[in-house]
Amino acid sequence: MLVRRLLSSVLPVLAGAVVWTQVAAAQSAADWPNKTVRIVVNFGPGGSADNSIRPFAERLSKKLGQQFVIENRGGASGALGAEAVQKATPDGYTFLVTPALTMIILPHLRKTPFDPLKDLAPVSQITDGTLLFAVHPSIEANTLPEFVAHLKKNPGKFSWGTAGVGSYGHIMEEVFKIEAGVDILHVPYRGGGESLADFLAGVVQIHADPNTMPHALAGKVKLLAVLDRARLPSFPNVPVLKELYPAMDFLSWFAVYAPLGTPAAIIKKFSEELNKIAMEPDMKSLLSQQALAPYPGKPEELADLTKKDYERFGAIIKKLNIKAE
Repeated sequence: MLVRRLLSSVLPVLAGAVVWTQVAAAQSAADWPNKTVRIVVNFGPGGSADNSIRPFAERLSKKLGQQFVIENRGGASGALGAEAVQKATPDGYTFLVTPALTMIILPHLRKTPFDPLKDLAPVSQITDGTLLFAVHPSIEANTLPEFVAHLKKNPGKFSWGTAGVGSYGHIMEEVFKIEAGVDILHVPYRGGGESLADFLAGVVQIHADPNTMPHALAGKVKLLAVLDRARLPSFPNVPVLKELYPAMDFLSWFAVYAPLGTPAAIIKKFSEELNKIAMEPDMKSLLSQQALAPYPGKPEELADLTKKDYERFGAIIKKLNIKAE
């Protein structure tokens, strides 16, 4: 009897607390944002991660009446920025924008201070990034099959510059070598800016980073293929790599995450606002200049994507025996 009396008195209180928590969360989401929102980009200004979020941040500030301020916190292949957001107060006023590689590749190469599947809350994918198979204009080949034939006649004589060991460009290069049966020298740099400079100077002959796109559009480099969902409207005759090598069907993407414990209602609202902007008519053409494309998504879809690609790239890195420097 005593137990029943205790339960009868406690359960209504607990139920009321649950209802009150739900109401408070809904109110906080309805009121969000009521102050400046900090968006931590875990790479430096001018890079693809930075380029992917700036058009969104500008429009969010106008639409929601509060400033969405970008803070670039690069270092350790994005781990420093991700750790800063992981440790931030989960109140809906700090978010992380990161390329996929920090979440799905880096943890397989070195120990990171965060678990990408447990320590950050998914908000939304925002963009796809196009990786370009571009060659220096001095190369005597105008199609990828022609270049592959050229590589086979000259094993080890051509080099591929990337943003570093474990970067998308590096993994793309290693998979391509296996699929095409060619021998290419990998030259890792400290970032895509450095590798691009040497590529344009002809020090390395192959480059894949999205920052190559303006030079491809200007006709200063030869674009032989792209790594993307489909052919680019600006280069309709340039094949997608998976058309020639089916194993090369992975994607580069950029997404928003929040500190674990951020109210679900705020995450949902932020995701919806990002998706609305992604669907605005001019966003596609605006981002395409940086080899990016808007790609909206829900929090649960980003959670699934993170897990799937984490497992997939873990297997690729193990198979290729890629080690951090």
